[in-house]
Amino acid sequence: MWLNTNMMAKIILRNKEYETKHGMTVRKALQKLNIEPDSMLATRNGELITDDEIIQVDDVIKLVPVISGG
Repeated sequence: MWLNTNMMAKIILRNKEYETKHGMTVRKALQKLNIEPDSMLATRNGELITDDEIIQVDDVIKLVPVISGG
């Protein structure tokens, strides 16, 4: 079976786009990009996803920084 290793997913944070491999969790992908996973909310197709979701080929994951205050 032939596999295309160029198939990637995209992570978007503000105005920056990052390419990442599919098949790993959102948390692992963020760690590899040096982005603190606990400081972000991830969405796919406009829906909130957890950081243990597996990234699929051609996914576009948009990150929203978590803001806390008191």
